Amino acid sequence: MIRDHDAVRRFEDALAREEGRLDHGQALELFTRLWEEGRALGVLPPADPLEGIETDLAMARILNSCSRS
Repeated sequence: MIRDHDAVRRFEDALAREEGRLDHGQALELFTRLWEEGRALGVLPPADPLEGIETDLAMARILNSCSRS
């Protein structure tokens, strides 16, 4: 479990600066590998893709109402 979130964020920022931006091919390769890992773990694709959508919509409504004021 990660306890020092700021340290992880600093590490990720430093790594991103060092590595530079991903081109489309690299991003697609990364996505593909993460998707395959999710499938190997049995969490992708989700059994019910709309599970929890009500919660997501309620949170979106709340956040959108806050940003307007």
